[in-house]
This record gives sequence, structure tokens and C-alpha cells, in this order.
Amino acid sequence: MIPWRLDTPRQTLVLAHRAGTLPEIVYWGAALPEAEDLATLAAAHIPGVPGGGLDRVAPITVCPCGDDFLGAPGLKIDAGSPRAWHRVDRGAPKAAPTHLSEVFRAEAAALEYTLSITADPETDVFRLQAALCNTGTETRALSWFAAPVVPLPGAETLLTFSGRWCGEFQKTERAFGPDILVTEAWEGRTGHAAQPGAFALGPQAGENAGAAWGFHLGWSGGHRMVAEMLPCGRRQLQFGAGGLPATLPPGQAVETPPLYASFSDRGLNGASQAFHAHLRTRILTLAEPERPRPVHYNCWEAVYFDHDVAVLNDLADRARALGVERFVLDDGWFRGRNDDTAGLGDWQVDAAKWPAGLWPLVERVTELGMSFGLWVEPEMVNAESALFKAHPDWILGPADQTLGRTQYVLDLTRPGVADHLFSGIDALLRTYPIDYLKWDHNRPLPRGSAGQAAALYTLLARVRAAHPGVEIETCASGGGRIDFGILEWTQRVWLSDSNDALARLSIQHGASYFLPPEITGSHVGPRVCHTSGRSFALAFRAAVAGMRAMGLEMDLRALDPGEMDSLARAIADFKARRSLLHGGRLFRLEPEDPAQMGEIHLAPDGGRFLLFVAQTQPSAQALARPLRLAGLSPAARYTLRLENPDAAARPLNRMAADGFAAGQDVTLSGQALMGAGVQLPNAFPETVWVVTGTRA
Repeated sequence: MIPWRLDTPRQTLVLAHRAGTLPEIVYWGAALPEAEDLATLAAAHIPGVPGGGLDRVAPITVCPCGDDFLGAPGLKIDAGSPRAWHRVDRGAPKAAPTHLSEVFRAEAAALEYTLSITADPETDVFRLQAALCNTGTETRALSWFAAPVVPLPGAETLLTFSGRWCGEFQKTERAFGPDILVTEAWEGRTGHAAQPGAFALGPQAGENAGAAWGFHLGWSGGHRMVAEMLPCGRRQLQFGAGGLPATLPPGQAVETPPLYASFSDRGLNGASQAFHAHLRTRILTLAEPERPRPVHYNCWEAVYFDHDVAVLNDLADRARALGVERFVLDDGWFRGRNDDTAGLGDWQVDAAKWPAGLWPLVERVTELGMSFGLWVEPEMVNAESALFKAHPDWILGPADQTLGRTQYVLDLTRPGVADHLFSGIDALLRTYPIDYLKWDHNRPLPRGSAGQAAALYTLLARVRAAHPGVEIETCASGGGRIDFGILEWTQRVWLSDSNDALARLSIQHGASYFLPPEITGSHVGPRVCHTSGRSFALAFRAAVAGMRAMGLEMDLRALDPGEMDSLARAIADFKARRSLLHGGRLFRLEPEDPAQMGEIHLAPDGGRFLLFVAQTQPSAQALARPLRLAGLSPAARYTLRLENPDAAARPLNRMAADGFAAGQDVTLSGQALMGAGVQLPNAFPETVWVVTGTRA
């Protein structure tokens, strides 16, 4: 038996290879001592043979398969599963404590399996990937190939994230039971319905304590997750790409997307913070890393397709007066685009609306000191477009398919398509000083879309290489394509098409398990939300947007002077806080009151923090419950201030406030703040408390 181990400061992963099988993970948890006897650990992991079963308990390997494995296989290929694997001897394993790469062959099945695992000591994240090569002479049919499979002996529950348009990242927690859970994204993209990520939880694990194993598949083309408790009680978790090629020709290989994974013995927050750190330092490539994330104004919900230069210039003036730093011209600027039935594919400025090109607006925006951004949807085409009429064969799927938003998807794998799209985008970026593209994707793909996501990555890489100073936001009817794969080429996410502030709280909370605040776009919407019909006070809308990457998406002409002043103050407050908000460690809190949601953002050196507490509905009790903080140093002392004491609900607070509730500083130990908490005033629903803290 050959054991291997990989370490980060907080966790250890141990694999063992038995003769005739692929390796299996025999330990993944808190960091082991350096002198741990790995061979003994691996031998102690071998289970006995229970009654009523086969004479051998097949291990849950990194790709469980074979007719003696009685659970969901990690590989489905024609002619049955491989029965025996042997390690390709490439000499003694190299001493690389942060990387493992091993090759295994199943000679009888003419297959070769390559396992690759990298440990990142700085971010506490493992990157697991596998490849399968057809070494035979005949083409093979392949229907499923999982990224390296992880057994979860210590997990009791599974936390997953599902949703819909305008309701993304909703949490579901369920216990492992004598069944199998399979979630699949059939849209050909990441999809609203099921995020390609999950967390497995040990007994009594929560946000700040207990064992948590986090997973995220870095792929934008659809996925499949399998979570299973076998009849013997063992548990396994599989992730893999959807839309695999149906065949594997001789000599060719298929590679899984990377599976990012992190273990935390400090609850869910520890695993989330590892993902945030990995995105920030290993995946995201910002054009100007030191530049603060700019406050956006997007004109979509102000003008829609009705573009008038005088109106847009007026909106630019108003936006700048509020403190906006980037003006974004959304859909409707290109040829023939007067509604959503025409124009997609023809990425030339509409001369009827813009006889002088986009220059009149671009010049006003840049004169005001703002940068200019533009909406595009390059992967799509309308039948009413010059492109479709010239190349009806460029669409993905059959001609008689059901359309989505009256549009087809372009087949990026077809010769000439990506070149055409790059030429159009490149011409725009060379003509105008555009520093941001909102890259949209407003419909699911037809079935049979293997290769589309990989071709998109190639196109995005080409755009980024030619225009490294341009930031790209991923948008797919809001949050329909958000994953670590697309984030290798984009720098901001449009989390949801919903600007309903109350719905946004839940969406932002769910997304925080994977995404740091600075890439999560959140905009102040109009008085009446265009996607829900609900109305909220401006202070609440601004507070929710100010918890992430702040922007505005409304008709600024509808604001009265008092609202303009309030919004300008909210933007100024956001700018004053964003260095901490966008660079700190996020801790989701666990309020005793289910009517509250809370999170704390702690500076990397622990010297400052920013606390948000949202009241989402009326509390069941008359008095606000104390809120326990997290992440602080128990022995340190912190000076706290409630920044918005005037938000207290007067009918629920009959006497005038004093002390902390009135906005006066208080100083307490970290232990007191985490053990007893802070007492906030009683609040009406749709109130967000803001508390700042400094280590004394």
C-alpha cells in the first residue's frame, strides 16, 4: 500500500493506493502531526466484511467503478467498468508536499486515469482534477466521468444551493440518509436551479464551529452532483461536468473541471473564507488590483431600449452628482435594437439612435470623471439580424428549437463564429474608451452543447489578452452563470436580475458561501421593484446594495432633492467602508432572532470590523435579542459605534435611547462581544443596522 499526504496549514489530505485499485482518500480533516504513520492510518481505514454482502468491500476510490462497487460509479463507459488498475511506475514519488500527480492504467479496458491534486498553503484550498484517456483502438461511449470523488465519513448533513430567476442561491440542508441525491444543471450553463457547490457538515456544525467540508466545481457548462449514503453507511460526494462528449476516440482524453475543496474545523465560515481567499489570489485577475471597486450607474431600468442622448447625458450628470464612478449603457444601443426581438449579433452602433456614434455620451461621461461601460450579449443572435440572415447555420441546435427570449445561441465551436464575435467586440473596445463590459447570456442552451463552455473561455481569454484593462461582468439573466470557471475570465458578477432589496438579502447571504463581497454587484433599484412589484424605503435599498459592490439602477430623474441627498450620503458611506468591506474576512453570524440576518467583515490584521444586521420581518418577541459577534480576539478590546441610531423604530422604543443605542462609543472585550453580544435597538422590518468597531 502506497500512502500520500498533502497539507495546508489547517488541513491534511491522505490518500492510499492498494494494488489493483485507484487511490482512495483515507483521511481529510484537521492537520495531522508531521510524524503521523500514514501506512498505519491507511491500513486502519480498511473496513471489515459485513454479513449478507460480497466477500470484499470495494473502496470508495477517487473514481469508484467495477462490478464489486455497489454505489453510484464515478465512471460510466461502454463495455462495463474497469476491473483492475495498476499504477504507472515513474520512479519514486517526488517529495512535493503541495502537489500530487499519478497515472494509473486499466490494461484490459484500455483506459488511463491521471489524478492531479494541488494544495494551496496560502488559501487552504485543494484543487482536484482527473483525466481519462482511451488507450485502445476503438471509439468509446462515455456518459459520466466525475472529478476525484471524496468520501465523507464524518458528515451528517449536506448544504446545497438552488434557486430560480430573481431567486438565486437559496439554501437547503438535508441529512444524509439511505438514498442518493442527484442534482443536474441541464441548461448548458451553470444555471439558476442548482449551484455547482455544496458543503458537508459534521455533527452540530454551524457558521462558526464544527467540521465543514466545502466544494465548488469550476465549470460553466452545466454539472452533475451525486451525494450518496451507501447501504453500508459510507458516504460519497461526486461532482462532474454536464454535456460530456458522447464519444472518446482512440488516443484522446477527457479532463474533468477542477473541483475546489476546503475543510474547516471552524464551521462554514472557515471554508467560505478559504474560497474567498482562493478567488482573490488565484482565480480573479483584476486589471487594476489596487483600484477600489467603482460605484456603478446602470441606465437599464431608467430608459430600457429608448435611447435619447439628451436624457442619457442628464442621467450622467445626476449620477456624477451622487458620487457614481462608472456609467454603464445597457441594452438597446446597437443596430435594429428597439426591443428584445431583433438586433442581437449585429454589434455596430445604431446610427438611427446614435448618428454621431456613442461619442456624445462617452465624452460627457469621461468629462464628468466617470469611466464608461457597455452591455453586450455576444453568444446570442436574433432571427431579425444581419448576422442570422448571412449565417443561419451558425446557431447551436436545430432550426425548429424553442426559442428563449426570441433568440438563438451561437455555436462557438463552429469555425468562424468566435472570430466574428471577437472582431466586433475588439472594434468597439478599440473605438471607445470602454473599461467594462456587462457580458450577458439570457437563455439556456439547447441540449448537446459539449464544447460550448470551453469555446467561450477561449473567446474571453482572447478579449482579455487584447484588452487587459477592460473589466468583464458575468451576467446570465442575473445569476445563471456564476462559478469559479467563468471567474477565471471575469471580474464581477451580476448576482440577480432582482433589485428587490429584501430578496437580495437572502440571495447575497447564499452567495457569500462562495463569493467575496467586492465582485458581487448589488444595485439600488427604483421605488417599486420592476421584478417583484414591492416598494422599499431608499435607506433600506441603499443599505443592502452597500453591503457588496454598490451600484444604482433606476431613473435618477424620479428622485426628489431629499432622496438625492440621502443617496449621496449612502454612496459616500460605502466609499469610506469599501476598503474594509472588499478586503476583509466575512463571518456570517447566527442571530438568535430568526427575523435577523447578520454578518461581520474583519480587517486582515483584525484591527477593524464592520457589522451589518438586517431586520427582515417583525420579531416574535418585544425586545431585540443580543447579537453575538464572531472572529474577534477574545483578549482584545474593541470600541464600537452604532452608525445609524436614528433608524430605531420609535413605537418599539418608547424611551429616548442613550449609550450605545444612541450612537455613543462603547468598549468591550472580544470575549464579551462573542459571548454576550451587543444589544441593538428594536427595529421595524427592512432596517439594516451598521456598526463599526476598532481594536482599542
